[in-house]
Amino acid sequence: MKVSTSWYSHRVEHETQLVRWGHLGTPVLVFPTAGGDAEEIERMLMIKVLGPLINAGRIKVYSIDSLAARTWGDTEKSARYCTALQNAFDGYLYHEVVPAIRKDCNSDDIEIVVAGASIGAFNAMATICRHPDVFSRAICMSGTYDVERFIKDSDGHPMRHGDANFYFSSPLQYLPNLGESEQLRLLRQRFILMAHGGGRWEDPEQDWTMASILGSKGVPNRVDPWGPEYDHDWPTWRHLLPKYLSEI
Repeated sequence: MKVSTSWYSHRVEHETQLVRWGHLGTPVLVFPTAGGDAEEIERMLMIKVLGPLINAGRIKVYSIDSLAARTWGDTEKSARYCTALQNAFDGYLYHEVVPAIRKDCNSDDIEIVVAGASIGAFNAMATICRHPDVFSRAICMSGTYDVERFIKDSDGHPMRHGDANFYFSSPLQYLPNLGESEQLRLLRQRFILMAHGGGRWEDPEQDWTMASILGSKGVPNRVDPWGPEYDHDWPTWRHLLPKYLSEI
């Protein structure tokens, strides 16, 4: 069963869409890739391969539009605008999408699994690290976590330092400096899985770098490397996500 809901978000100043597949089970929020929308995972046949889990009532799958990441390659948008939107996107997730999912699940406190591939993996990682009070586990496939190179300043150089919106949106930036806090205490009770292939367009070092940071903070995590036949592409992700969701 597919249900689509839309509303205008003043946080991101954009019409937004939340799509759900399934009728009961653990809520799973799947982030699209950089230019994707809420229905990308259906067009790319991810919903098809998740069908057995959905039909068995084990999971309900949700997805939203990739509002912030779409601007990263837009030369007409300043780096400050892109990072401000990324931070607003986080607020939209926490204050609008989470309540909508919980209302749909008839639960005020149900925990949510996040997942995504490529830039979607960045959003899944950023979301669980920033809000471990809501999100229980993350499945990050072919993760692209070093995203500052995509966000250019007025001189065409990557955004580096001095931007609080970007700093607190990127775990690669702030997590090494995160001190003892309620956020870190809760994050240590969560689990983050990172998986990547060994084929074309993959960058395994990004997973290992992120795993090292998480490990140094005592955050449970695992990196699963796959063989050279697994490229940075949808056939790989369609193989991985059903497997990991079935396991957890």
